Amino acid sequence: MSKAKTNKSVKKRFIITKTGKVLYRPGGLNHFLSKKSGKKIRAKRNLRELTGTLSKSIKRFLPYN
Repeated sequence: MSKAKTNKSVKKRFIITKTGKVLYRPGGLNHFLSKKSGKKIRAKRNLRELTGTLSKSIKRFLPYN
């Protein structure tokens, strides 16, 4: 049986913590920021937690994390 491969695009976008939470950085902070409010920009600086079925599928892409 072949080894499970890590999906590199998922590895760049998501972090799995020791407790098993899946964290991600929200999009929309690279350009066109002048039309967004400061409140929205500050809120998007923090990592967010991914929950539910989507987090399970992300963990399947990262077998060694």
